[in-house]
Amino acid sequence: MRKYTPKDNVQKRAKYTDRFWVAPQVPRLEPEDEHFKAVVDAVSKSVNLLDSYVEIGQLVLHIEPEANIDALKTLRDDCGYTICSELSAIDYLAQDGEFEIFYQMLNINERKRVRVLTRIKENQAIESIVPLFDMAKFAEREMYDMFGIYVNNHPYLKRIIMPDDWEGYPLRKTYPLEGDEFASWYEVDKIFGKEYRDVIGPEIRDQARVDRYDTQRFARVGKEVPFGADPDSVDTTQTPIEYSDQFLVNYNKGPHKTLDKRK
Repeated sequence: MRKYTPKDNVQKRAKYTDRFWVAPQVPRLEPEDEHFKAVVDAVSKSVNLLDSYVEIGQLVLHIEPEANIDALKTLRDDCGYTICSELSAIDYLAQDGEFEIFYQMLNINERKRVRVLTRIKENQAIESIVPLFDMAKFAEREMYDMFGIYVNNHPYLKRIIMPDDWEGYPLRKTYPLEGDEFASWYEVDKIFGKEYRDVIGPEIRDQARVDRYDTQRFARVGKEVPFGADPDSVDTTQTPIEYSDQFLVNYNKGPHKTLDKRK
């Protein structure tokens, strides 16, 4: 039996006692596997390799943004990494003023993974890898849609999830989680125009919200409320529910045959 620890005032305790606590970093190891060593040597001959290490069983390569085509082509043709399973970006604008773009490569024959990382500035573009991997057609469009990163020489670079006239990029850390005026009024501005904001009034975004005093969208059970009536003038007394012996049973009144049988 485990030792009991008192839980008095557990809700008053702070979840984090140190506000500057930083999670421990995953250890970065030197490439000791023969396969990873061969990959590092092959890539370093074709591009300027900034850093290389093994993290959680996979090789991580840091390259310059201008060398992404040459590095991925070397991995595909010389190292057997024929599949690019994922590519996207991470927003580090507030911290470093840069985006981190990653390419997740897979070698099926050797069952190995390589993660290629590069950094670009906010207004800097990256070269498209569609000539090497067809999956980049949609992945690079999503990266452009969510982060606003331009991809040079992409065959059809346009937004893939959000509308073409949408303002902002949802996966940036500066994108508001709530209170976005453009998002809340997008349908109204698109269909009727901004001048109809005053006509329609504030929009209720929560469809599950129920206001028991709202006589236009909600009527109380057991009491008919006139549409648009003043809530203060409506009688709040509830009419008693009539119970039926065949359908509805009032278990508050006893004795009852069903309850007696259960006992």
